[in-house]
Amino acid sequence: QQLASMSVPEPRLLVVQPFDRNAIPAIEKAILASDLGITPSNDGQVIRLAFPPLTEERRKDLIKAVHHRGEEARVAVRNTRRHAKEELERLEREGAISEDDLVRSEKELQKLTDKHIAMVDEVVAHKEQELKEI
Repeated sequence: QQLASMSVPEPRLLVVQPFDRNAIPAIEKAILASDLGITPSNDGQVIRLAFPPLTEERRKDLIKAVHHRGEEARVAVRNTRRHAKEELERLEREGAISEDDLVRSEKELQKLTDKHIAMVDEVVAHKEQELKEI
């Protein structure tokens, strides 16, 4: 459900304009609880979020978070591969596919897995490079 529209009038400023002004306290509370390191300010109509420039320590924390999310994505890809492989093995046991089809499908599955893990690695490296730039 949509609660507000958001705009970025300046590079380090995010403006949240709730459709219902009564939702402002709840939105502010959620932003404070999210541990983003920013303090919302409101004028009764909109909530302004001013983002300070990143410190070296914050950059390192964000890079760690990027690596953590990247690892979660790699694990998700591997879990998907495992589930697909289990399904292929089940089909082979039931006789729906031959052993040759199983081997061929597993090789294709591994190629897809490698491709998607490489994509995750590329995104992580790109984001890390972005965060290192001042």
